[in-house]
Amino acid sequence: MGNIVAIVGRPNVGKSTLFNRLTETRQAIVDETSGVTRDRIYGKAEWNGKHFSVIDTGGWAENSDDQFEEVIRQQVLIAIEEADVILFLVDVTTGITDYDEAVADILRRKAKKVIIAVNKVDDNSQITESSYFYKMGLDNLFPISAINGSGTGEMLDYLVTILPTAGEKETSDLPKFTIAGRPNAGKSSLVNALIGEERNIVTPISGTTRDSIYTEYNKFGHRFLLVDTAGIRKKAKVNDNLEFYSVMRAIRAIENSDICFLMVDATRGFEGQDQNIFNLIERNKKGVVVLVNKWDLIEKDMHTAQNFENMIKARTAPYTDYPIIFTSVIEKKRIYKALEKAIQVFENKSRRISTSKLNEYLLPLIENYPPPAYKGKYIKVKYVTQLPASIPTFAFFCNLPQYIKEPYKRFIENKLRQKWNFSGVPINIFFRKK
Repeated sequence: MGNIVAIVGRPNVGKSTLFNRLTETRQAIVDETSGVTRDRIYGKAEWNGKHFSVIDTGGWAENSDDQFEEVIRQQVLIAIEEADVILFLVDVTTGITDYDEAVADILRRKAKKVIIAVNKVDDNSQITESSYFYKMGLDNLFPISAINGSGTGEMLDYLVTILPTAGEKETSDLPKFTIAGRPNAGKSSLVNALIGEERNIVTPISGTTRDSIYTEYNKFGHRFLLVDTAGIRKKAKVNDNLEFYSVMRAIRAIENSDICFLMVDATRGFEGQDQNIFNLIERNKKGVVVLVNKWDLIEKDMHTAQNFENMIKARTAPYTDYPIIFTSVIEKKRIYKALEKAIQVFENKSRRISTSKLNEYLLPLIENYPPPAYKGKYIKVKYVTQLPASIPTFAFFCNLPQYIKEPYKRFIENKLRQKWNFSGVPINIFFRKK
C-alpha cells in the first residue's frame, strides 16, 4: 500500500514550505496570508529509498471565521484517521497556542504515529526553546527549519523507520480497475451493474461507501478486481470536507490500481474536483478511462457529446489521448463498452515494442524533424529502446540530452501515440547520454 504522511498544524506555521521541501516542488503557493493553500496538496516524496505520499491538510481551510477553526479541526481528524504518520507542525517563535494544544489533545487520544516538527528553528539558540513543546505530552520532537532545510534530514531518517512495511500488500495478482470520482457520480452503481448484484449498498446519500471495496470480476473470459473507491463517511459535519475526504480515500486506491475509471457526473460537468482526481491518476502514471455518467439526464442534440468531450480534453491538455465514454449506469447503457475500453487500456499499458521497430520508425522521423539546435550545437539521436517499467517508457540515446526541451518530448510522444495504440496510458520519455 502507498504510505500516506499528513502534515497538520494551524495556519501559517509553514506547512506548504515543508510540503515543498519534502516533495521537492515549489508548487504550493507560499504566502504570508493564512489559508492560501488550495490545489497543491498532494505530492510524492522519497527518502533513503522509501517512497510515500505527502498531504498538506492546510489546502482545505475554507474561510469564514467562525467556521474556519471547526473546518480545520475536522480535517485534522480526517487526516489522523487516514494517514500512516502525522507530521504535526508547530512554530517555535509563537510557542504553544491554544490551537496547538487542541490538536495535541486529539493526537494523544488516538494511537497514531506522530512526529512533532518544531519549525522556524533558524539558529542554535532556538533549539533549547523547541524542547518546550514536550509539554504537549507527545514524543518524537524534531527542531527543523522548513525554509532552509536544517533538521529535516534527521526528521526524515526517523520518519521512514516508522512507516508501515509493505507486508500489507493486496495478495491478488489480478489487474486492479479502480473506480474513482466525486461523491454521487455513480461509482457503486457501476460496480453493482457490472456484477449484477447489490454488493455495495447504493443510496443517493453522498458518502455511503466507507472503504475501498474489492470485488473480483470474472465474466466473459476476463478476470480482474474492481475497486469501488470510498465515498465519504456520513457525518452531518463533514459537509465542507466531503471533497477532502474523498480525495484522501481515492489517493490510496489510485496508487494501488492499474487502470482508473474516472466517473464524472454529466449533470454537473467536469468540475475542479474531477480535474484534481484526473491529475492524481496522471501523476501516479495509471491508465485512465473517463466515464461521463447520467448521460440519460442530459438534453442532447447532435453535438452535445462532442462538445462535452472537447471541454474535458481542453481541461486536461496536453494529455488528451484517452477514451471518454458516455454512460448511463441506471439504464445499463455502455457499461460493458467501458469495461472493454479498460481492458484495452490495460493491454496498451503493457505493450512492448521491439527496439528494431522503434528505430526503424523513429530515427528517420527524428532525422527529418531534429530537436532545435542549442547555441549552435546540434543534437543527434543515435538509437531508441523501450525500458522495462509499469507504463510505456522509452529511452532516446543522444549526444546532448540536456538541451532537449519539453515541446520536443511532446512531439515525440505524439508520434509514438499515432503509430502504436497507447490510448489511456501516460508515456515516459527520457533522453540519455549515449
